[in-house]
Amino acid sequence: MTEGSDRISMATRLRNNFLTGLIICAPMAITIYLTWTFIRWADSWVKPYLPDRYNPEAYLKFAVPGTGLLIAILFITLVGFLGRNLIGRSIVSYSENILNRMPLVRTVYKSTKQIFETVLKEQGNSFKKVGLIEFPRAGTWALVFISTDAKGEIAAKLNQDGEEMVAVFLAPTPVPTAGFLMFVPRSKLMLLDMSPEEGVKLLISAGLVTPEYKPTAADAMAAFQDLAADDPVESPKLAGRSK
Repeated sequence: MTEGSDRISMATRLRNNFLTGLIICAPMAITIYLTWTFIRWADSWVKPYLPDRYNPEAYLKFAVPGTGLLIAILFITLVGFLGRNLIGRSIVSYSENILNRMPLVRTVYKSTKQIFETVLKEQGNSFKKVGLIEFPRAGTWALVFISTDAKGEIAAKLNQDGEEMVAVFLAPTPVPTAGFLMFVPRSKLMLLDMSPEEGVKLLISAGLVTPEYKPTAADAMAAFQDLAADDPVESPKLAGRSK
């Protein structure tokens, strides 16, 4: 009896140790793999256009991972610096005029530029808040990322009843790279305190990784009032005030 219990205990320990090691190693391995893949992808785009005299590998005689990524970052930063002065703005404006005259290219360029300006705008509030909406039916809730208020023709059509509409992004689980753009009434949107990063973790883990939540004073007071309303005997002072 004791020997069987020792065997079960040993097997349980081995399983727990394996699961603990998996939790530690798997995120590290995935992070290293994705980082390395991104570095190699950036190098494959930049290095073929880099002259040999500016390529460190021509002098070191061995591969230097990340060289292309570093050069790309420096180049983009330099373009941004030049684009903020008068000469740079003139060059950018001239280039945009050329692109805007090309039938197919101008559509792709304008759409891409608008997306990047909206997402990377310093003072924008896009995807900085997380909320819940009833989807796909009443009583069931889905996690969404708040994009922005409805604008343009959509706002003119949907706001006719006096209800302000909000654009939200409904991402699938466990890969939130594609999803649905939905316009919902602001009154039907329940805002959450969690950050977008915590919302992404919740989606990717299929609800297994839940962010820590500390109720605010308003939430605690609301819960206390609901409890007192359900059972006024437990709170005679509050019941007396209600009378």
